[in-house]
Amino acid sequence: MGKVGYQYVYGPVPSRRLGRSLGVDLVPFKTCTYDCVYCQLGRTTNKTIGRRKYIAIDKILAELEQKLAAKNTPDYITVSGSGEPTLNSGIGDLIGKIKDLTDIPVAVITNGSLLWMRDVQDALMAADLVLPSLDAGDEQLFQYVNRPHRGISFDLMVDGITAFTRRFPREVWIEVLLLGGVTGIPAEVEKIASSVGRIGPARVQLNTVSRPPAKEFAFPVDLDQLERFLRFFPGSADVISENRPSKSKPVRAPTVTDANILALLRRRPCTLADVASGLGIHKMEALKHLDALTKAGKTTTALAGGRTFYAAVGLMEVTRS
Repeated sequence: MGKVGYQYVYGPVPSRRLGRSLGVDLVPFKTCTYDCVYCQLGRTTNKTIGRRKYIAIDKILAELEQKLAAKNTPDYITVSGSGEPTLNSGIGDLIGKIKDLTDIPVAVITNGSLLWMRDVQDALMAADLVLPSLDAGDEQLFQYVNRPHRGISFDLMVDGITAFTRRFPREVWIEVLLLGGVTGIPAEVEKIASSVGRIGPARVQLNTVSRPPAKEFAFPVDLDQLERFLRFFPGSADVISENRPSKSKPVRAPTVTDANILALLRRRPCTLADVASGLGIHKMEALKHLDALTKAGKTTTALAGGRTFYAAVGLMEVTRS
């Protein structure tokens, strides 16, 4: 596996929310219920609400077992990746088997769009942390920002997240990603905060565009403005900053290959610092790998917020389409 790289497990990556996060991908690239204008992975190529076993759980577990044997211990194993993970009907089985395999906590990062389904709620009950998102405060902006599958309405989505939060025995954290001039204005933030108040999560985390988005008109909100928006949200609320330090110190992986780096860059554009921190290597070593991959035509770069992001060539092509 070391020669060809991992297909379904990637990282660890430095997460603004979870420290060092070892990612697990459950669906093919851009198989999602949404087609968000801000998505760092580009346009959705398979918009669906059809749940099935897109990827065999045993294949994912085999990769995860090998990755954990490398002793590059992450803070979380994160079920997320290049689409909506709850579309995989085997997600509950996977979470249970991960819990049998390791004591590392399991987090599920989901857009929350399928939490109205009872079987999806049941499947996530063994997770340690669930992190849905809420990016709009009404149907009109939900359609504009998230561009959901026609089978998902704003009210259905919010009611689903609310019902799940009341059932789930551990913490739910809501991420609110705001767009400059669209949802990142006081009147719209108030609407979102009203829905968040009904959902009742343990924590709210405000975010904005920080990596190259699917659509160029998806603009970020100024950090100071995000801080001012915190006052609208009840309970524990904070701003996720791209400059926020990792919650844990990097632990060097025994071996880092070009394939390991490509596995990461196929899921998300990363800066040089992201690659070095996530994989536990010096920046100069990361740069050596990235330069070689770029010269070989396997990675490319893009600027966002004054920073250079690297991505696998296919990912950046989708992002720019």
